[in-house]
Amino acid sequence: MESMLNKLKSTVTKVTADVTSAVMGNPVTREFDVGRHIASGGNGLAWKIFNGTKKSTKQEVAVFVFDKKLIDKYQKFEKDQIIDSLKRGVQQLTRLRHPRLLTVQHPLEESRDCLAFCTEPVFASLANVLGNWENLPSSISPDIKDYKLYDVETKYGLLQVSEGLSFLHSSVKMVHGNVTPENIILNKSGAWKIMGFDFCVSSSNPSEQEPKFPCKEWDPNLPSLCLPNPEYLAPEYILSVSCETASDMYSLGAVMYAVFNKGRPIFEVNKQDIYKSFSRQLDQLSRLGSSSLTSIPEEVREHVKLLLNVTPTVRPDADQMTKIPFFDDVGAVTLQYFDTLFQRDNLQKSQFFKGLPKVLPKLPKRVIVQRILPCLTSEFVNPDMVPFVLPNVLLIAEECTKEEYIKLILPELGPVFKQQEPIQILLIFLQKMDLLLTKTPPDEIKNSVLPMVYRALEAPSIQIQELCLNIIPTFANLIDYPSMKNALIPRIKNACLQTSSLAVRVNSLVCLGKILEYLDKWFVLDDILPFLQQIPSKEPAVLMGILGIYKCTFTHKKLGITKEQLAGKVLPHLIPLSIENNLNLNQFSSFIAVIKEMLSRLESEHRTKLEQLHIMQEQQRSLDIGNQMSTSEETKVTPSGTQQIDKVFNNIGADLLSGGESENREDGLQGKQKRGSLTLEEKQKLAKEQEQAQKLKSQQPLKPQVHTPIAPVKQTKDLTDTLMENMSSLTSLSVSTPKISASSTFTSVPSTGLSMMFSTPIDNTKRNLTNGLNANMGFQTSGFNMPVNPNQNFFSGTSTAGVTTMTLGAPPTMSNFSPLSIPPASVKQTQQRPPDMSALNNLFGPQKPKVSMNQLSQQKPNQWLNQFVPPQGSPGMGSAAMGTQVNVMGQAAFGMQGNPFFNPQSFAQPPPTTMTSSSSASNDLKDLFG
Repeated sequence: MESMLNKLKSTVTKVTADVTSAVMGNPVTREFDVGRHIASGGNGLAWKIFNGTKKSTKQEVAVFVFDKKLIDKYQKFEKDQIIDSLKRGVQQLTRLRHPRLLTVQHPLEESRDCLAFCTEPVFASLANVLGNWENLPSSISPDIKDYKLYDVETKYGLLQVSEGLSFLHSSVKMVHGNVTPENIILNKSGAWKIMGFDFCVSSSNPSEQEPKFPCKEWDPNLPSLCLPNPEYLAPEYILSVSCETASDMYSLGAVMYAVFNKGRPIFEVNKQDIYKSFSRQLDQLSRLGSSSLTSIPEEVREHVKLLLNVTPTVRPDADQMTKIPFFDDVGAVTLQYFDTLFQRDNLQKSQFFKGLPKVLPKLPKRVIVQRILPCLTSEFVNPDMVPFVLPNVLLIAEECTKEEYIKLILPELGPVFKQQEPIQILLIFLQKMDLLLTKTPPDEIKNSVLPMVYRALEAPSIQIQELCLNIIPTFANLIDYPSMKNALIPRIKNACLQTSSLAVRVNSLVCLGKILEYLDKWFVLDDILPFLQQIPSKEPAVLMGILGIYKCTFTHKKLGITKEQLAGKVLPHLIPLSIENNLNLNQFSSFIAVIKEMLSRLESEHRTKLEQLHIMQEQQRSLDIGNQMSTSEETKVTPSGTQQIDKVFNNIGADLLSGGESENREDGLQGKQKRGSLTLEEKQKLAKEQEQAQKLKSQQPLKPQVHTPIAPVKQTKDLTDTLMENMSSLTSLSVSTPKISASSTFTSVPSTGLSMMFSTPIDNTKRNLTNGLNANMGFQTSGFNMPVNPNQNFFSGTSTAGVTTMTLGAPPTMSNFSPLSIPPASVKQTQQRPPDMSALNNLFGPQKPKVSMNQLSQQKPNQWLNQFVPPQGSPGMGSAAMGTQVNVMGQAAFGMQGNPFFNPQSFAQPPPTTMTSSSSASNDLKDLFG
C-alpha cells in the first residue's frame, strides 16, 4: 500500500513539475490556472494541450503550450523559423472568428521556455482520437484511449470541416494549406474545429477579382515543423509549386479517407525523396478505383474519389461538399440546426423543439449529452421557450445516470423550478414528477421540487390543480412521511374545502383515498376522517368520494377503524349521508353495503369483547371461591353409594380441621387486606393457616378398608372375647379421623356438616370434642345414615360409662341417600326395638339406672343430648365446652335451611335409624342377643 502511495505521489509530483516547467514564467499563468495535460495538436502534434480555468471568472479553457525544449536539437536560425511559423499560425487563428474555427480566448504569450495561448475547452485532436498519441503523457487518458467516433459524429464533423473551409475559401479568400487530423480539434462538446494556420496562403488579388494564391516551393532542408504534412498535401503543391482552394479540398478527401481507415493516410510519403514519392502517388491517383476505397461508406465513396482527383478543377469545392446527400443525415442536420439556433426566431425554435423528442432516441447518448443538452439548457434564459425546451431536457434526463443528472441537468433546472409563468412549466414538471423524485437528492427535493408541487396545489388554475391531484398518487411513495403529513395533506384538504370547482373537490377526495396506504393509522383516524365531516357539499360524486375513503380505511389491513370510532363518529356520519335525495339506487346500495359491513364488524368485535370479559369474570369468581375454600374442592354429590359417602366424609373430616371460624377469619383478613395492610401478627397467623391447609391438601384421600367377613363358629365361647373381637373389627373398618384421648367412645362428628349447618362460628378449641362414644370405634361407610331428629331416640338400654347401646342393621336400600337428612315431623318413623344390653352392662361396668326411650323422648333436646355427655373430668372435654357444644347442636345443627348439602327430597322417606355394620358383626350380634 505504501509503495502504491509513493508511486502515485511521484506521478503527481512529476506531472506537476512538467506543467510548472512547461509554463514557468509565461504571462498566461497570471490569468489562468493550468491543469492536467490532456491532449496534443497542431502541426506535428507539437502543441501540448492542458485543461485550465480563468482565475477571475472560473471559466473553463484549454491552454496550448509549445515547449521550446523540443527544438533544442536544431540550429538557432531553424529554431527561429519554427517559432515564427508557430506564432504566425496562432496569430492568424486569433484574428479569425467563425463557429468552425477554434476560438482563441487569450492570445499567444511567449516566455523564455515556451509559447502559450488559451482557447475554448478542448477534448482532443482528431489525430489523438484516431490513435496518434504522440506528445501525450505516458498515462494516456481512458477517455481518449477508448474513444470511438459514432457515424453521426463523423458525418457532422466532416460537414463542420467543410463549412469551415467554405468560410476560408469564400469569405476570407484564404487557403489553409495544411488540413490534417492534427489541425482538426474536437472541443469539449464534440464539435470539430480547424486550427494550424501556420502555412495558410491569402489571396494576392483584390477581393473583387478571382483569388490567386502564391505558393512556396517545398524545401526539404527545412525542419519538419516548418513544412506542412506531405501525406495530406495535394500533388500540385509539390510537383507544380501551385496551390489553390482545390488543394485544401484534396486534403479534405485525404482526411476523410483517414477517418474511415483508423487514421491511416491514403499514401505514405518518403520525406527524404518526396518528389519521387509524389510522382508515384500521382500515377496511383490517376488509376484510383472504387476497390481502393472499400472502407469508405458507399454513399460518399464517389465524392471522396472526386476529392482525390489529380486534376484540381474536377474536385468539388467546399460549398458543394456541404450539400452532398451524405450529410443529409437526420442526426447531422439536427446538430447543424443547433449550431445555428441563435439565428432562429422563437417560432422556428418552438417548431424545432416540438419535433426534437422524435429525433433524440436515434442519437447516441454521448452526442446528446455533449452537443444537444448544452444548447437546450442555454434556452432556459428565455421563459417563452422553456415549455418547449423542458420536455426535451427531461427526456434526456431519463437516459442519464443519477450522477450525470446531478452534475449536468439539475443545476440548470434549479431556476426553472421557481418559475410560475408560463403555467405549462408546472404541468410538465408534474408529468415527470416520478423522474424528479427518483434522481433528485433528498435535500433538493425538499428545497425545490416539493415547493413547486405545493404551488401547483395553490395555483389559481383549476386545470393545474386537477392535474396535480391526479399525479400526486403516482409518486406518493417517493415523498418522505413528514413532508406528506405536514405540508402535502393540509394543502390537499384546503384545496378540497376552499375550491368552488366540483372536479377539484372530487379529485381531492380521490387523491386522499389513493394515498391512504402511505399514511399512519392514527393520523388517518385523527385527521383525515374528521376532515370528511367538514366537507360542505352533498353532490353524489362528493358523497361517493367520502364513502370511498371510509371504505378504504375500514378495509385496509394496516389502517382499520376502531369500533369506538365506528360507533361514535363514522356511522353517525354515514347513515344520514346514505339517505341524501341526490343519491341514485346504486349509490344508496353502496352506502348501505358499507354500513352493514361496519355494523357487522362492530357487533362481532363488541360481542367478542363482552364474552371475553364474561369469561374473565367467571374465572375471577372461581379463583375467589377457590381462595375461600383453599382447604378443599367444592363437594359434588353423585348417586353412587360408597364413593358418594367417601367424598362427603373426606370433606367433612377436612372441614373439621380448617372450616367454620377459620373461613370467617380468612374473610376478615381478606377484608382487612382490602381495607389496608395487615399487621405482622395477622400475617403470621395467615401464613400458619395457609401452611396447615397446604398440608391437608397434600394428604392422601381416605379409603375404607375392605374386610372379609368370617363365618361365625357356633360353639360355646366367652362373650367378653366375642364382643371385644367384634368391637375391634368395627374399629378396623372405621374412617380414620383425628383421634382424641378421651374416655368417650362415640366418634366425633365430621366438620363439613357442622361448618355448613351451624350459623354460629365454632371456636377451634371446641372442634376436637367427642360425642360420648369410643374414638377408636369405626363405622363402615356403606349405607351409613345418621338421623338427627331431636325427638327420635337412637339408643336404648342401660348406659355404662362411655358406652351406649345402639342398634346395628343394614338398610334395604340407599338410593336416596342425603347426608344428615332430616325427616319431616309429620312422618312417623318405624323403629326397631333394640335388644336389651343390660347383661353386657353388668359385665363391663357398674350399673346405672336405666333410661327408657319414652323417658328420653319426654326430655328436652338439651337434656336428651346431655345423656351422652361424658363425666366431668373426662380427658379433652370440659363441662363448659360440652355445654356449648350441646347448645349449638340443639339450636343450629337441627335447623337445616342454610345447609348447602341439605336435600329437601330426602324428606320423602324417613331415613333408617340403624347404622350398617359388616355382615360378620351383624351375625355375631344376632348370635349374642338372639
